[in-house]
Amino acid sequence: MFPALPPQPADTPWPTEAWPTGPLPPDADAARIAAMLDHAFASKPPADIGETQAIVVIHKGRLVTERYGPNHGPDATCWSWSMAKSMVHALVGMAVGDGLLDIHAPAPVPEWRGAGDPRGAITLDLLLRMSSGLAFKEEYEADKPSDVIEMLWGAGKDDVAAFAAGFPLAHAPGGFFYYSSGTTNIVARCLADTWNARGPAFEALMRARLLDPLGMTSARPKFDAAGTFIGSSFCFCTPRDFARFGLLYLRDGVWDGARLLPEGWVDYARTRTFQQPDCPDGPYGAHWWLDLAGPGSFSANGHDGQYIVVCPDRDLIVVRNGLTPTALGPQLKAWLKALAAAFVAPAD
Repeated sequence: MFPALPPQPADTPWPTEAWPTGPLPPDADAARIAAMLDHAFASKPPADIGETQAIVVIHKGRLVTERYGPNHGPDATCWSWSMAKSMVHALVGMAVGDGLLDIHAPAPVPEWRGAGDPRGAITLDLLLRMSSGLAFKEEYEADKPSDVIEMLWGAGKDDVAAFAAGFPLAHAPGGFFYYSSGTTNIVARCLADTWNARGPAFEALMRARLLDPLGMTSARPKFDAAGTFIGSSFCFCTPRDFARFGLLYLRDGVWDGARLLPEGWVDYARTRTFQQPDCPDGPYGAHWWLDLAGPGSFSANGHDGQYIVVCPDRDLIVVRNGLTPTALGPQLKAWLKALAAAFVAPAD
């Protein structure tokens, strides 16, 4: 069903302290890679993919290529935007592994517990699969009504989860896919309630359980005034730290001999969600996108062209940070797919 998730090679140290480095793989197309990176980091951002600020490539657990634009470098943090949603997926997995959450039970959302409220049928699984049915509008264009902008910077900014949970249903739960940042912030509050931790207490747990074990020392998660992790959008990191997070998933939730995510949780992330035939952004799993770099790949995708692309069949991770207008998204995805293909041929 899925490509196997490769183990860390025995001769490769885990990058908790620093990334081990290595040469390009012998079957990489070095000339093609150089030409693609020269194009991406041209003095004027190219018209097809916009501004690239950072590229980091990990092959078989080693950093084999990185390049940075002006005012960026290995120590500069970048926006996560919606790549943070995949971090929320990891935290939910930890709570599931602790026996504290059941993703197939009704989500613990107080606003939906009233007698006869049809939203009471929404599970955490449906939220993670963007299939809650809530009438939330995910728009980023200034001339279009936007619930996500209102949530992050308007009336909802002090309590993003309460704002999102207040929407009625537009569709029956489970019957319609619609990508929504509001759903992730509802999940983040469910986690906070489950752990009885908000704001600094939640951040301390997040660091102890996820960020510190991976060595993600640059990570800066953001919280609203209610103490909810704004997991839809805000966990600033260096590109190398985004790559560490990708490696956790490429290694099936295991890090340096310790299982951080429950067995099968990564497979759950890459199990395809029901979607309408006309969905424009590609197949979706559970808070991870699927197949961007070919069948079996999966990725954390963020607004303006942020990506952590995980390719199990190539034992490859590609991180890209930048500033790409939405209209150029398809061209950037095609560029990332071609870059991954140039690094190494898939395993048989």
